[in-house]
Amino acid sequence: MSDKSKNCQLSTVNSQFIMFGSRKIEFNLEYSDRKSLGISVSPDMQVMVKAPSDTKLEKVKEKIRKRAPWIIRQQNFFLSFYPKMPERKYVSGESHLYLGRQYLLKVTINSKNEVKYKGRYIEVKTKNKAKTKELLIQWYREKAKEKFSSIAEPIIQRFKKYNVEPSEIYIQEMSTRWGSCTEKGKIFLNPELIKAPKPCIEYVITHELCHLIHHNHTQRFIDLQTKEMPDWEKWKSKLENLLA
Repeated sequence: MSDKSKNCQLSTVNSQFIMFGSRKIEFNLEYSDRKSLGISVSPDMQVMVKAPSDTKLEKVKEKIRKRAPWIIRQQNFFLSFYPKMPERKYVSGESHLYLGRQYLLKVTINSKNEVKYKGRYIEVKTKNKAKTKELLIQWYREKAKEKFSSIAEPIIQRFKKYNVEPSEIYIQEMSTRWGSCTEKGKIFLNPELIKAPKPCIEYVITHELCHLIHHNHTQRFIDLQTKEMPDWEKWKSKLENLLA
């Protein structure tokens, strides 16, 4: 192996942490042939630190303590994307959301399987009440596919001035995210979002479109998001509280 190859080798130290007040901040430390120390927070709230190979651990921890407020803000930001709907029993009289409004579930035995909303009710007609959950989840998914495209279109058109456009918008169940995007421009939206008001959905779509320009949550990312949706913090908070 050449010296150059050796210099490019990485060494990862796991399960390191610091205490910031009463808060424990765990991080993964990766040494490599680089000139500066970098800290990032992933969507699953893990902290990754990349440092020059000769950096002492105490110096790394000192840097993390200085950046601790930023790290905690990032982790809290990602936490807001964790769907937190309580467990449902899918029985008549139970309250369910659709586009931010509360509807009462009405389950009836019928010769066919069908879901529709009318007045203050979401009515599930089914041959077998045990299928209620499955039918309702499928209905939400179909509504998400229908509504997300129409909600996203004017926002996508607005972002074309930045020379970006998603290659596709997909509906995908995600246990810990409301939305995500890939480097190739694919945007994924959690069908659970269909339960939130339209501006909350617009916020998540705007957030993901901003990622097509700025991949990380830098100040430039926040500035762009604020420019495109000045009241995004209001709808982010609404999303967190409504689906908590």
